[in-house]
Amino acid sequence: MYKEKKVSVVLPTYNEKDSIRKAIQDLYATGLVDEVVVINNNAKKGTDEEVKQTPATLVYEKKQGLGWATRKGFQEATGDLIILSEPDGTYVARDIEKLLVFSDDFDVVFGTRTTRALIWKGANMGLFLKWGNWFVAKLVEVLYGTPHLSDVGCTMRLLRKSALKKIQLYFQGGHNIFNVQILLLVALKKLKFTEVPVNYKGREGGKGFTENKWRAFKLGLIMIAYLLKTRMLSWLGRYP
Repeated sequence: MYKEKKVSVVLPTYNEKDSIRKAIQDLYATGLVDEVVVINNNAKKGTDEEVKQTPATLVYEKKQGLGWATRKGFQEATGDLIILSEPDGTYVARDIEKLLVFSDDFDVVFGTRTTRALIWKGANMGLFLKWGNWFVAKLVEVLYGTPHLSDVGCTMRLLRKSALKKIQLYFQGGHNIFNVQILLLVALKKLKFTEVPVNYKGREGGKGFTENKWRAFKLGLIMIAYLLKTRMLSWLGRYP
């Protein structure tokens, strides 16, 4: 609970069996989280057993993809303040307090992983990813007229329930750049948002999607094409 507001955390999971129980426990240990909703998105065998050893709510999403899992989690979460994160050990649970503090003044609070002092040894945030995220973020700033942005790929973020309702009807698909779709909808709907630095650590378990530089590069190109297309459709009055 935060200032009489119920706090929910949404955790999509696919390949985090070895880290998910600790991630959930750390969230509850903050004393701020009322509900953790875990979305099993065809997750690795044994994940359910790990989750069931915690107070978290376990739900299932058969459609593959981070976006589909996130959408399912948003539907299931009952909090007034909804935080999206990942259970792979890359994020630090105590950082949710930063998001909550800024939620007093903003509809949406995005995390950024580009602050050098908070990038841990072993984190997948080398120059290629750091400056790639920064470049796409600046492109969003210019095209969408947003406040300062430095990271379009950070999963950790907070949305007020009231803000989520304003963009939820316009969600499309469940692709890997769904988090970018959320950012663009927030910008297009003129919701008040800011960005705060969060810790970023090395992933526990198998490699993440963007640890392959070629895949990360292709994802970046897809992001750029998507934000250009979305901006054009918005100018034409066709979206959202």
